[in-house]
Amino acid sequence: MKIIRFITQQGNEVMGCDWDGQTASLVEQSADYGFTDTGERVDVVKILPPVVPSAIICIGLNYRRHAEETGQEIPKYPAIFMKYPGSLAGHKDAIVIPACASDPPEVDYEAELGVIIKKAARNVSEEEALDYVLGYTCTNDVSARRWQKHAGGFQWTRGKSYDTFCPCGPVMTTADEIPDPQTLAIKCRLNGELMQDSHTSDMVFSIANMISYLSQSSTLLPGTLILTGTPEGVGFTRKPRVFMVPGDRVAVEIEGIGVLENPVEKEG
Repeated sequence: MKIIRFITQQGNEVMGCDWDGQTASLVEQSADYGFTDTGERVDVVKILPPVVPSAIICIGLNYRRHAEETGQEIPKYPAIFMKYPGSLAGHKDAIVIPACASDPPEVDYEAELGVIIKKAARNVSEEEALDYVLGYTCTNDVSARRWQKHAGGFQWTRGKSYDTFCPCGPVMTTADEIPDPQTLAIKCRLNGELMQDSHTSDMVFSIANMISYLSQSSTLLPGTLILTGTPEGVGFTRKPRVFMVPGDRVAVEIEGIGVLENPVEKEG
């Protein structure tokens, strides 16, 4: 099932399925994390991110060809950083270029598969890890490269946590519809031009491996959103470099999930 969170005409935040671009069928969620389609269709006024994350955990350099294009070695262990929950944005929300990251341009796109945890996970084995996944979504790990790599001394979290720097959505595809998350095509387009075109089979660490690793003596709370790394084709490795600027439109597409689209604006 493809689940959306959205605002109704009455101003209520609800969940739905079978979204046709204008309306959706209301969904009820059970205590055991199941979803039931009520069949009651309502107008969708605004799409929200499919999850209100308890934490946003990110994995860096998790695609082999991306590590190679950056000139770095394939990591032996997952490279972990965080994004502030306040960086979350939804489908069609603007990615806002901060004034401190606009001169010179430095803000990059990163198409990523997002994993949403459904129940508390601690000391989970790799074999059982996928049982803790509620669903999968499209995400964009928007990154201010100068802040990430230089200013203040390799501030990955700071350079990736400005407001609107974590677009997510528009849907969450439930885990039962994606039994193997290592079989998905992933793409990113900037103004319609294909920039990233890869596959989750190129990940260094699988989704199951990541969940198990992150859960060792550290509880992953329900609603944890894990960004699982980006493939090759990011803007800062290109010659000439390509950074997002106001007026651009960026789209992340993942097989079996959908397309997350966001315009780019400057900070007002």
